[in-house]
Amino acid sequence: MGCQAQTICYRIVLAMAILNRTIDWLLQPEDPTTRYFALRDLLDRPETASDMKQAKQAIMRTGPVPKILAKQKKGGYWGIKEDFYIRAKYKGTVWNMILLAELGADGRDPRVRETCQFILRWSQDRKSGGFAYRGSSNGGNHSGVIPCLTGNMAWSLVRFGRLKDPRVQKALDWIVSYMRFDDGSGRPPRAWPYDHWQDCWGRHTCHMGIVKALKALAGIPAAKRTEPQKDVLKKGCEFLLRHHIHKRSHDLGRVSKPGWLKLGYPRMAETDIIEILDILTSLGYRDPRMREAVDIVYSKQDESGRWALEHTWNDRFLVSIEKKGKPSKGLTLRALRVLKRWSARRPTPRPPGRA
Repeated sequence: MGCQAQTICYRIVLAMAILNRTIDWLLQPEDPTTRYFALRDLLDRPETASDMKQAKQAIMRTGPVPKILAKQKKGGYWGIKEDFYIRAKYKGTVWNMILLAELGADGRDPRVRETCQFILRWSQDRKSGGFAYRGSSNGGNHSGVIPCLTGNMAWSLVRFGRLKDPRVQKALDWIVSYMRFDDGSGRPPRAWPYDHWQDCWGRHTCHMGIVKALKALAGIPAAKRTEPQKDVLKKGCEFLLRHHIHKRSHDLGRVSKPGWLKLGYPRMAETDIIEILDILTSLGYRDPRMREAVDIVYSKQDESGRWALEHTWNDRFLVSIEKKGKPSKGLTLRALRVLKRWSARRPTPRPPGRA
């Protein structure tokens, strides 16, 4: 074996050793959320396995989930009822619901179920099924329905096992009926809801609204997706691929928003390349137009095989999640999950010689 071949073999062995240590780090019991998802998504453990059941139960006992729930008020909300979204950012009911869903809270828990009921009662527009940023006990304001919130709430409710709820089905129908993928050409329609929110629609549909809508539909088990939902997923994914994930579709030499290259966890109403790649790879996409974004993810891996948190709303949450600039378990898990799907096998270490 020549010197070059020996060097490559050495690098591969070293990279695999680093990968194994990284996975061991994610499996530490001190962080039951990351342990649960690492077992499921990286090691393909079935839900029936004893270690999976233990990790799922531990999520409700240790870490941020029980701390968030301890601050919940009777009735399933946090803070002031009416301030569930805008003024209470990021401490209001909507944001804590997203956090609980991201952290793998058990949707069967009475406190989580109560929060789902509160959001469905206070934020969902009874007429259209979309979710509004303002509302009352009589439902969300029709004029306040926005796509990113609707996607986030629908995703959270599906994650909590509420897919069969007719109100959740109505929210998913809103996505199918109203979600658009305009790309700067032509005039947007003037009817509701497009005539009210220029930032959400306009001539170019907001990426955040698209990503959260696709996240909700991708969260539905494949066998339970309707044909209209599949069609919207296909159109939305093509929109993102046309942008090469993070570029301007009409000028692929320019980044759409530099902030998307700063990897964060959790992303809440915003997005980044890791969240978009996570959605696309979960749907089986391995398109060449994703390559540059995947390479960027690879490039941000440190020598210990981990990814540092570059963006966070941590100082605004009710509880501490992770620290900016430090190795992030949540982010590392997502990166390895994306790279595993991209390579269609076990999580891959950084390729030999890649910066």
